[in-house]
Amino acid sequence: MNKEIKELFDAQLENWPLALSNYKNLENIKTKQFNYDGFDVNVQFNPARVVSSGAKVDTKSIAERKCFLCSTNRPTEQEGIQLEQYSILVNPFPIFPEHFTIVHNQHLPQQIKPFFNDLLSFAEKLSDYVLFYNGPKCGASAPDHLHFQAGTKSFLPLLTDYEKLKQKNTICFFKNTTCEVYLLDNYLRTVICIESNDKFSANDYFLQLYDDLQGTSLEEPMMNIVCNFQDNKWFTFIFPREQFRPWQYHAEEPNQLMVSPATVEMSGVFITPIESHFQKIKGDDIISIFEQISMGYEIK
Repeated sequence: MNKEIKELFDAQLENWPLALSNYKNLENIKTKQFNYDGFDVNVQFNPARVVSSGAKVDTKSIAERKCFLCSTNRPTEQEGIQLEQYSILVNPFPIFPEHFTIVHNQHLPQQIKPFFNDLLSFAEKLSDYVLFYNGPKCGASAPDHLHFQAGTKSFLPLLTDYEKLKQKNTICFFKNTTCEVYLLDNYLRTVICIESNDKFSANDYFLQLYDDLQGTSLEEPMMNIVCNFQDNKWFTFIFPREQFRPWQYHAEEPNQLMVSPATVEMSGVFITPIESHFQKIKGDDIISIFEQISMGYEIK
């Protein structure tokens, strides 16, 4: 499957001018880096992502537009690979050097609880890539249509940060023969990692965590999820969320920063689609944004 989607990627860039242009533009994006205690946060200026960062995801706006993930509304150039109930598509507005959207073939709302096992399966099948999920109120620009995303593993600082910081910056609060669960500490935002060599154990613990975060609410708890399959083990990172966008997103100039945090931002790469916002964002702004959107987690 890794080979198949790489072939799809190459074919789409050959036959789809918009995708080719946007991926080539990644070679020239501006980046900068802020250093914290043992880890970094990268910021990039990526104007093509204004489509996602500026997306209106309120109920009225969603109802008034066609779903761009449904097969009947996709660009004619966009082709995909069918895998069970999903279509794997090249994302034409990329963040990663290789960026895919994995779309359910039915128009189902964005939700993770019934489909978390599917995310684990994709992480195993697409083991050359990192898989992730944006909750319907946590950065998903199509909260009305179930989808995951996949991208180049080396792009997200989270994966190397976890390896580097695990020995001194994690608290293990659950452990059995097939599953270990850690809280990553002193990382500006809350990260819970489920490590498991058994897919069913990973799914069972996630469902427990989901119910814990949900409490008495009827809505899906706000969260972003990263899933990486490495050395025959699943590493699932959950970012519990407090809110969708920080006050800076809605502020008037000169205080506005169009940063709409989703999984990529939670994993250490801030996307700014407006160049002046890229130039003025500072390390303290990143701390402020994380403090607003990340939800604390009390170990039970």
